[in-house]
Amino acid sequence: MKRFSTVYLVFSLVLLLTACNSGNKQAPSKTMEFTKIPVTYPATRKDTSVTDDYFGTKIKDPYRWLEDDQSDETKDWVQKQNVVTFGYLGQIPYREKIRTRLEQIWNYEKFGTPFKEGGKYYFFKNDGLQNQSVLYVQDNPNSEAKMVLDPNTFSPDGTTSLGELDFSKDGRYLAYSISKGGSDWRTILVKDLQTGLMLPDQIEWVKFSAIAWQGNGFYYTRFPQPVEGAALTAANKFGAVYFHQLGTEQSADKLIYGDKAHPDRSFGAATTDDERFLCVVGWESTSGNTLQFKDLTKDKAAFMPIATTFEKDFAVVDNIEDKLLILTNHDAPNQRLILVNTHNPKQENWETLVPEDTADVLQGAAVCGGKIVCSYLHDASSALRVFDLQGKLLKEVKLPEIGTVGGVSGKKDEQQAFFSFTSFLRPTTIYSLDMNSLEVKVFKAPKLDFNPDAFTTEQVWYASKDGTKVPMFVTRKKNIAFDGSNPTLLYGYGGFNISVTPAFNPSRIALIENNGIYAVANIRGGGEFGEKWHEAGTKCRKQNVFDDFIAAAEFLVEKKYTSSERLAIMGGSNGGLLVGACMTQRPELFKVCFPAVGVLDMLRYHKFTIGYAWATDYGRSDNKEEFPCLVKYSPLHNIKKTAYPATLITTADHDDRVVPAHSFKYAATLQEHQQGDNPTLIRIETSAGHGAGKPTSKLLDEAADILSFMLWNMKMQVIY
Repeated sequence: MKRFSTVYLVFSLVLLLTACNSGNKQAPSKTMEFTKIPVTYPATRKDTSVTDDYFGTKIKDPYRWLEDDQSDETKDWVQKQNVVTFGYLGQIPYREKIRTRLEQIWNYEKFGTPFKEGGKYYFFKNDGLQNQSVLYVQDNPNSEAKMVLDPNTFSPDGTTSLGELDFSKDGRYLAYSISKGGSDWRTILVKDLQTGLMLPDQIEWVKFSAIAWQGNGFYYTRFPQPVEGAALTAANKFGAVYFHQLGTEQSADKLIYGDKAHPDRSFGAATTDDERFLCVVGWESTSGNTLQFKDLTKDKAAFMPIATTFEKDFAVVDNIEDKLLILTNHDAPNQRLILVNTHNPKQENWETLVPEDTADVLQGAAVCGGKIVCSYLHDASSALRVFDLQGKLLKEVKLPEIGTVGGVSGKKDEQQAFFSFTSFLRPTTIYSLDMNSLEVKVFKAPKLDFNPDAFTTEQVWYASKDGTKVPMFVTRKKNIAFDGSNPTLLYGYGGFNISVTPAFNPSRIALIENNGIYAVANIRGGGEFGEKWHEAGTKCRKQNVFDDFIAAAEFLVEKKYTSSERLAIMGGSNGGLLVGACMTQRPELFKVCFPAVGVLDMLRYHKFTIGYAWATDYGRSDNKEEFPCLVKYSPLHNIKKTAYPATLITTADHDDRVVPAHSFKYAATLQEHQQGDNPTLIRIETSAGHGAGKPTSKLLDEAADILSFMLWNMKMQVIY
C-alpha cells in the first residue's frame, strides 16, 4: 500500500533520529558560580470583562486577546517576550559550548530506509548538518546514487520542508508536497523525473493528506481556502478527496468524496500498489475511521463500504489478489490482520489472517517477497515477526536490543526488503531482510565517535496512584551514583493511542554525558499496550495519565536516581498538556518544566484548526458531563499564586496544529501568578510550526537552549 497509514493520523509525534559522541569526558577545570539571572517580564494587558458561562460556572479569560496572532498588540507581546527569554538564555555561560557540542554530535550521515519505485531505489540522506534531508535514486542498492530532490533549495533558511510524496506507477513522475514555515498546510508540486523538469501543476490548500497516484493523475485531500488572515487559526472544515489530472488547473480537479452534511468529517485516499483499488477513509477524530473502496478496473464502479462507523480503526496494508489486507482493532484491542473479499466485503465474510496477540500490540504490516512482515510492541519496544500468506508464523527476527523498528519497505514480488532500527543508544541503522532466508544484515550504519558501552538503558516498572503497573525506560551512564544528585529529564506523552518508543536524540546524549539521566514513562493514554491502555487515559479518565507521570517522578526520587531539585519534565503537544497539568498539580515535585507546543486551554482547544478532532480523547467543554473533568485539570485554569518550577514554554508562530495562543495565555497567566524566584519564560520560534520539517539549525538552537536552561537552573556544572 502507498503510505496509507499517514492519511488519517492528524496528531503525531516528531522523533529526532540523531546521534552522539562518547560520554568519557574530563570534569570541568573549575567550579562555576551560579548567580541569579534577573528577569523583568513585559506587562501583559488584562481584559477582565471576558467571561464565559459553562452550565452556570463563570470562567474568566482575561488574555483572550492573545488568541489573535495577527494583531499588532499580540505581535508586540511576542517580540517583547522573546527579548526577555533570549536575553536570559544569552547570559547562561555555557549555552554556546553546549550548542557547539550538540553540533558535533549531530554531524553524521543519516540514512532513510530505501524504497523501490518504477524499478529504481530511492532513499533520503542527510550529510550531517543539512537543514533538510535530500532524496537520492540508484539503479540498485549498491550502485552510484544521484540526487533527485533537494529540499534545502526550497528556501534560503531551510524553513520550507518536504512533506508527503508518491511516484506514478511507471516511475516517471514524482508528486510531492511542501510546507512553508512548519505549517500543516501543504502545496503539491510535480516533477518529471525523465526530463528533470518541474511541471506547471500546483495544488493548494492541502492538509492531512497522502498523495495517491492512479494512471496520469493522483488523489489528495484539500480543505476550502480560509479567509485572509485566518489560515493558521480557523477551524478546518469540509475536508474532501479530489483527483488531479496532470496538465490541468486545480479548478478542474474532480471531487471524489466529501460530506457537506458533516463539516467536522474529513476524508483521505490511497491506492493499492497495483493501482487497482482506491480506498477512502473518513475520520472525525484521531481514533476510529470509516473505510470504503472501489475497483478502478471497473467502469462506473461504486464505493463499497467496509466500516461505516467511527468506532474502530481500519488501515489497508495492501491487496492480495481480490482481497484487501487490513490492520484493525475491531474485536481486537491489540489489533489483528484481516482479509476482506472485495466481491463480498460484509463483516460476516471477513477472515482473520493474523490473530490478535493478547500480550503484544500489532503496530504495522507490509507484504514483501510473498510474505507478511509484522512489527509488534512488546513492553513498549519493537518485535519483528514474519508470516506466510496463510498467516503461519515463520520466524521472529532477532533485533539488536531494546529499540524501535521503523517502516518496513519492500515489494510483494521481490525478495529484498529493508527496515530501520533505533534505540536510545543507537542512531538509526538500516537493515536488509532477505525474504527467502529471512536473514538480516546491516545495510547502512552511521559512523560515529561514540562508545555506547559506557551507557545503558534499563526498563523499570513502578506503581501508579491506583496500583497500575507502568513501565519506564531509564538511560544513563553505567557507573552513575544513586545519591539523588543526577540531573534527570523525564519525558512523557500519554495520549491518542500513540506509543513513545526508544529513539536516538543527541540532546539526550549531551545530558547523560554530563552524568544526567533520561527517563521515558510509557503512561496510559498511549498505545503501548493496545486500545485498553489508550482508553484508560481518555476523557474523564485523563487524570490517570497525570497520576502515572507523577508516580514516575516520585519513583525516580524515591530510588535516588535524582531529587526534586534535579528533576525536569518535558513533553510536546499532548505531552505539553501533560507537563502543564503536572506542574500545576505538583509544583514542588519538579525543578524545571518544559511544556512544548502544548494543549493548555482545555475549554477552548476545539475552536481552532483541527482541535475538534481531539474530542474523543479529551471531551469538550460544551458537553455538560465532560466540562467538570476538563476544568478540573486544564493547565491554564488551575494556575494559582504559588511558587512554580523554572519553566521554559516553547511554541512557534506557524503552529497551526496546536495554535500558539495556548502557550501565550499560559505564559501570561503563569508570569502573573509566579510567587517564587524561578524564571517563567516563553520561547517563540519564528517561521516554524508544530515540529515536522523544522530545519537542523533551529533544532540545534532549541536543543541548546533547553539543555542549558535545565542545567543552569539545577546549578549543574558541565564538562564542556
